[in-house]
Amino acid sequence: MDALDTRFHQLHQQDLLILTNVADATGARLVEQLGGNAVATSSAAVAWAHGYPDGNALPLERLISTVESIVRVINVPLTVDVEAGYSDDLGRVAEVLDAVIAAGAVGINIEDGSADPDLLARKIELARTVANKRDVKLFINARTDVYLRALVPAEDRVAETLRRAALYQAAGTDGLFAAGVTAAYEIEAICKGTSLPVNVLGVAGLPSPCELQALGVRRLSAGSGIAEFLYGAMGGLMKSFLTSGKLDTHDLKGFTYGEVNGLLK
Repeated sequence: MDALDTRFHQLHQQDLLILTNVADATGARLVEQLGGNAVATSSAAVAWAHGYPDGNALPLERLISTVESIVRVINVPLTVDVEAGYSDDLGRVAEVLDAVIAAGAVGINIEDGSADPDLLARKIELARTVANKRDVKLFINARTDVYLRALVPAEDRVAETLRRAALYQAAGTDGLFAAGVTAAYEIEAICKGTSLPVNVLGVAGLPSPCELQALGVRRLSAGSGIAEFLYGAMGGLMKSFLTSGKLDTHDLKGFTYGEVNGLLK
């Protein structure tokens, strides 16, 4: 059997890789049992599970314990969302990345957010160096928030995404996560404008998986969407039990990202 790091790279060259992001080991085991070829964490879901808001607030020891517990129960590759490396201090970022890789991750998501793209490029270079020291062929997936945060005017987003893709590719990234893009023509332009495997986020208005694959997308992520629904459904069940003593499973609905994150701020 191929090493997990090699296998994870290969998954990006085959059919559309669908990742149903999880928060914990039980969710990860369920993904594998349902036929998932790999497991991905959601940084938001992991933070929420430990009582922290999303946004580089989760203590490293909580992150590592989650990674270790997931690795213990699965036999497929694991990629871990490390937000922005939980710091802008490169020394601290190196500690985080080394710990995540040592715990068993063979892939990471790392994002630029509103920061200077050059900072993420340096973090990508650092991730490659750290992984090489561990002799792990780490799959680095660089998430750009051009769309999620509307960092530039709408008409400039494809070009800005591709500009960042080139910068991150030169720094050593293996994939580009264009989170938030939904229009088919923009997705196609991004896929045609870079040789990197393109990852999109499963949000409302996104084309179907078959259409995404035809447009050139290699990876589809659920992000925090599953966790958002689960917390909303949990709230509905709790409310019904508190008021009636019964678990009413009718009319359950999910929370939004803002509603869950707001609980912990």
